[in-house]
Order: sequence, then structure tokens, then C-alpha cells
Amino acid sequence: MSITSSAPEPITPDAPVLLRRPLLTQQWLDLTFVHWAVDPAAVAGLLPAGTIPDTFDGVTYVGLVAFRMHRVGWLRLPGVPYFGSFPETNVRLYSVDAYGRRGVVFRSMDASRLVPVLMGRLGFRLPYVWSRMSVRTGEDTVAYASERRLPGPRGAYSRLVVRPGERIAEPTGLEHFLTARWGMHKPFFGDAGFLPNDHPRWPLHRATLVECEENLIGSAGLPAPTGEPVSVLYSPGVPVRLGRATTAPPRR
Repeated sequence: MSITSSAPEPITPDAPVLLRRPLLTQQWLDLTFVHWAVDPAAVAGLLPAGTIPDTFDGVTYVGLVAFRMHRVGWLRLPGVPYFGSFPETNVRLYSVDAYGRRGVVFRSMDASRLVPVLMGRLGFRLPYVWSRMSVRTGEDTVAYASERRLPGPRGAYSRLVVRPGERIAEPTGLEHFLTARWGMHKPFFGDAGFLPNDHPRWPLHRATLVECEENLIGSAGLPAPTGEPVSVLYSPGVPVRLGRATTAPPRR
């Protein structure tokens, strides 16, 4: 039986609501999105209570998203130059809650700065882990490397190399579904909390996956991908604002 009492909100390439008082500001730069299709039944048990897998034409997805976090700042204060800038690689799923809010659920969040990892784990209860990481841009490629330190599992790693192509004039419905996500779901006082974000519309490029070696997805408790990904995208990035976690949507 579905827990959704409201129809899922429309997929919109622009943020449906702009945050009046953001809790955090940051930039997400040099992002690569790699996605594989997965049976919703295979991941439903990995989502927070109060959410179900969000689907596109009956299919849901697991995403491996590598990028550079840049200048994280609190309450509109200037971003921190060192501790607020670091590589990050996420394993994520797609979710919808009883209010119809579409979001992502992070199964793991590898980052190279220990202080933000501790703040993310203790302050936000997010699955951050400390890893050795790098992001290197070449003449026509971007390479990401990650090797986990703590808390483990030790030996979890990823190595991605992509070659971005031309910018996409009009993304497909699936490409919007995978990238235009305006919040995350997480457990929150026994319910499904929703932490919203807003940012400008993604500048997206389709990309060629030159190399992909990883076991982060399997280490996150998900079925290891088989076959080629169904989508590989690159974006130079966007400035982002994040709000506070809530359960029920705020009144407008």
C-alpha cells in the first residue's frame, strides 16, 4: 500500500519556491551525474519511513554524483575558503513523501574534509564519511577519485573520468527528473524530514563516461550496477541555498 496521500509535485527545472532565510549557502561545481535504472522494490526498504521510491515511467534510479563543494557558508555569511571547499561524491536514491514532495535520499556522502564530515554527521545526521579525494580537470576531461578513510567500510572507492560534450538546449524529461530535485529526505523525529534547496536552472551537458570503477554503490547497501549507465551528465555548477528541515510543508 502506498503511503502517498498527495500526487507527486510536478518536475520543474526551476525551483518551485525560493528560500527566504537560507540556513546554508554553497556552490556545487564540476558535477558529474551517473545513473543506473533500478527496480523500485529493490530500494524501497532503504528509504526513510514516510517515503517511497520516486519513479519515472515506473522505474527509479541510483545515482553516483561527484563534484566540488565550494565555500559553504552559514546564514548568508561569506563562505569558508578552506574548510568549506572540498571534493564530494554521493550515492543517492529518489524519493517522494506523503505530501507529494520529491527529493533525494543520500545513502553515502564521501568528503575530503574531516571537520565538515563531523558537522554533517553530528549536526544533520547525514551519512558523511571521510575520504581521500581529488577532482582534476584536463584538456577535455574531468577526473574524480575517492578512497574511503573513516568510518568505513575501508576500501570503498570510486574512480570516474568523463568527457563533457555540448550543452543541452532542452533536457529530456528523465534528465530533469534526475537533476531538478529541490530537497532531500531524511529521518526527522520519527517522520520523513524534508530539507529544501533552491538554485538557478542547471546548465547541463551530456557526457561520455571514459572510466568508471567503483564499489561505493554496493558499499551503500544497494545492488551493484550491471551494464552501462542510462544517463551521464555534466554541469559546470550552480550556487545553492539550503533551508531548514521540516516535516509538514510550511504554510504559504
